[in-house]
Amino acid sequence: MAKHLLTGAAGEQLACQWLQERGFVILHRNWRHKRDELDIVAKDGRFLVVIEVKTLGSDRWHAPELAVDRKKQRTLIRAAEELIHQTEGDLELRFDVISVTFTPEGSKILHIPNAFYPTLDDQTQ
Repeated sequence: MAKHLLTGAAGEQLACQWLQERGFVILHRNWRHKRDELDIVAKDGRFLVVIEVKTLGSDRWHAPELAVDRKKQRTLIRAAEELIHQTEGDLELRFDVISVTFTPEGSKILHIPNAFYPTLDDQTQ
């Protein structure tokens, strides 16, 4: 497996552990619909949380969370809409981002709750 895929998988595993330690219930990992994928889907109280995990092997270039641009957000929103159609319940939807950076000193995790909100423009894309 390519190094960047191994780094990403390690970041997602670390993010899941971190979330569970804080009371999140992991419902899905790498949930797919057609070409779209949601890294982690979890329950946090009254919220169904879609969590995008971005991982880097070092913080030398930029913060990983900056990779969740508007195009990526629209993809996540599209996949989340399909997930909601397939899921029963009345949980509120929330989009979080977790940034994982591996450094020689260890790993750093940054959790950004409510990282972005769907807009009407996203519905027409």
